[in-house]
Amino acid sequence: MAEDDGGCAPKSSNLSVLSWEQVQRLDGILTDTIPIHGRGNFPTLQVKPRQIVRVVRSRMEESRVRVRDVRLNGSAASHVLHGDSGLGYKDLDLIFCAELKGEAEFQLVKDIVLDCLLDFLPEGVNKEKITPLTLKEAYVQKMVKVCNDSDRWSLISLSNNRGKNVELKFVDSLRRQFEFSVDSFQIKLDSLLLFYECSENPMAKSFHPTIIAESVYGDFPAALDHLHHKTICTRNPEEIRGGGLLKYCHLLVRGFRAASETEMKSLQRYMCSRFFIDFSDISEQQRKLESYLQNHFVGLEERKYDYLMTLHGVVNESTVCLMGHERRQTLGLITMLAVRVLAEQNVIPNVANVTCYYQPAPYVADGNFSNYYIAQVQPVFAFQRHAYSTWLPCN
Repeated sequence: MAEDDGGCAPKSSNLSVLSWEQVQRLDGILTDTIPIHGRGNFPTLQVKPRQIVRVVRSRMEESRVRVRDVRLNGSAASHVLHGDSGLGYKDLDLIFCAELKGEAEFQLVKDIVLDCLLDFLPEGVNKEKITPLTLKEAYVQKMVKVCNDSDRWSLISLSNNRGKNVELKFVDSLRRQFEFSVDSFQIKLDSLLLFYECSENPMAKSFHPTIIAESVYGDFPAALDHLHHKTICTRNPEEIRGGGLLKYCHLLVRGFRAASETEMKSLQRYMCSRFFIDFSDISEQQRKLESYLQNHFVGLEERKYDYLMTLHGVVNESTVCLMGHERRQTLGLITMLAVRVLAEQNVIPNVANVTCYYQPAPYVADGNFSNYYIAQVQPVFAFQRHAYSTWLPCN
């Protein structure tokens, strides 16, 4: 058990011991009840994160799937370390570090999670005829499995209509575990979970488990300083997948900034290039953007327009690897989504028949010039009729 004197920090520069205040925030997250909303007539499940972690881990070990440890990851971990960071948190990311040797283990983990959902159904529900497929259709938001030379992991995201999905991630190996330093924190939960099971006394400032936090960025003090001062920093930005651009712009909207203008320009070029590599088709870009808006702005609809305009500015300034017509397509898509957001908020009239066109700026200064004009035509996304994939080399 830990005395809260701040003097027991691990020697490694990427580790730190949680203070009593941080332990209290973590305890609040793990003991808070989160609704898992069912589709159709399926009832809402009332789940505490500590409960589902205990049940899933226990059944994995019963099935001889070794679990090395369980961690809290992402924005929830950042919130524990600095409650006033401006990030807040939506999804609850729980990582089970486990041995997943092959397809059999991946399938077993999926079956275990779906079977565990039965335990959380309300009393009186007839469970005998409910199949794993039925549970998947009713309560799972998405499933992902990645299995290649460097990455072996799967994700099962449980639905929450307020955007606070419970995401269970099962990781054997993962080469890139973070995008930016401020979301690089992982909190090891094993000592706290053991305390819940074994202790008859409640936690107190002088009586609580020692809980270790890690920054997979590699430098815990620096990453925590970035979180406190809202600084955007990363390592090896070329490794960040295309969705990193969307996360980067989200940080900008929340008041985070790169350490310098030079770093910002370099980072934005990397972000844009990787986005267009991973989402080269305009329809893929639209699906990704709409999905991001839906999943990350629940209850924050008023921020969508600022976010899209920030994204538009970054793409406009920092995209160097696209043909001109492709760049205009993407800028037009972002603008059309922004117009739709304004219509949803009743800022402008309904846009059911609106198409937004992009035109290059004139060579001479014109204070009345706008890059966009709106016409009442069909269909809404006229620019989607032709999707090109014409790349130029980045020299």
